[in-house]
Amino acid sequence: MLPEPQDTIVALSSAAGPGARAVIRLTGPAAFSVAGRTVTTERRLTRLPKRSLMAGRVNLPGLAPLPADLICWPAPHSYTGQDLFEIHTVSSPPLVDLLIGELLRHGARAAEAGEFTLRAFLAGKLDLPRAEAVLAVIEAGNREELQDALGQLAGGLASPLRQLRSDLLDLLADVEAALDFTEDDLSFITSKALLDRLTKAMAIVTNLRRQVDGRAVSQRPFRVSLTGRPNAGKSSLFNALAGKSAALVSAEPGTTRDYLCQRVEIQGIAMELIDTAGLAAPTDELDAQAQALGGDQARQSELILFCRDASAKRSAADVQSSVGPAVVPVWTKCDLAAPPDEGLATSAVTRQGLDQLRALIAERARRHRRPALAPSLSRCRHHLESALGHLRQAHQIALFEEPPELLALELRGTLDQLGEMVGAVYTDDLLDRIFSRFCIGK
Repeated sequence: MLPEPQDTIVALSSAAGPGARAVIRLTGPAAFSVAGRTVTTERRLTRLPKRSLMAGRVNLPGLAPLPADLICWPAPHSYTGQDLFEIHTVSSPPLVDLLIGELLRHGARAAEAGEFTLRAFLAGKLDLPRAEAVLAVIEAGNREELQDALGQLAGGLASPLRQLRSDLLDLLADVEAALDFTEDDLSFITSKALLDRLTKAMAIVTNLRRQVDGRAVSQRPFRVSLTGRPNAGKSSLFNALAGKSAALVSAEPGTTRDYLCQRVEIQGIAMELIDTAGLAAPTDELDAQAQALGGDQARQSELILFCRDASAKRSAADVQSSVGPAVVPVWTKCDLAAPPDEGLATSAVTRQGLDQLRALIAERARRHRRPALAPSLSRCRHHLESALGHLRQAHQIALFEEPPELLALELRGTLDQLGEMVGAVYTDDLLDRIFSRFCIGK
């Protein structure tokens, strides 16, 4: 069941933990009265006719007043369409917990996941694709995903859909008006105009589907860089993963002076492997350029395999370089010595650990290939394909001058699909499935 939209709800809307500022958001019919029992301002806190920013204090039991900035948005000119109140204060977890507890005690309830954005949707502030884009902006893992999400949030899908739905509603009205006057042999639209409008609608839906498909996958392959100290076994591991001798291998440190790039396929996923120069103090200008190029490639990669020779002495620099969300430490040359601690042990000679390494790379690539907008794009693609099917049937009916009742039926089917896509038609189960993926406070 959907949460009651007339409750007054509260949640921490900024990141949890200590920091310079915490944002506590409160919305609902009683937002101002609930806040007024906890917050003291320079003027009496009542419902104001327009957005206001005030300095004030938060009164918590047993503590000195806490300074705060207060921002209020009266309904309907707010994100949720209801009175909305934000308290900006110092981000001290114990104090924030006390403040939220006071607001709950004075009549608010804790917001559920995505409830603020759900209310924005129910108030008509956002359609479903734009509401889903809010979550995608939060979860974007790179600049490309962020730009796609911002494009959808700005109405990249919604704007042409609104115009298309309006045109199809007008067309359906013309078709059904003719049905009411069949005995008088009246026509409200010519056959040519009907076909032109249906063709235009199919072109718009086709373009939207291409737009959705283009956002569904990254434009460049997943990139995996092999880094590490000179003679750490990077090139041998690179060749083993590539399945051929693409990199020159030598016992002499510093053999790789430039980075090498090889397209490979691992578990059905196309990606790029990059072998970089060993990490060490440069000895000449050429070596410095190789280091710089290798560093650039690593920074542009989605995954870094930090290679460490199991038979070599471990250094503090190795430990520091092998830490990071995109870095996976890999022991190499494990046919010569056992790795000194836990980690992925590999050998390009005996093939030890290569299957596990390929599985790890493939899992990371699959996770990366699923953009933050993926659930929204999958839902939109389904409705666009169904709408396009109805439009094609409508075009066939109009072309062969079949009964107009059939044409009206297909137009209604198209409008139903577009309505479900933007949220003009929805079920509680659909909304629960979408907004339950949000975090609390959004």
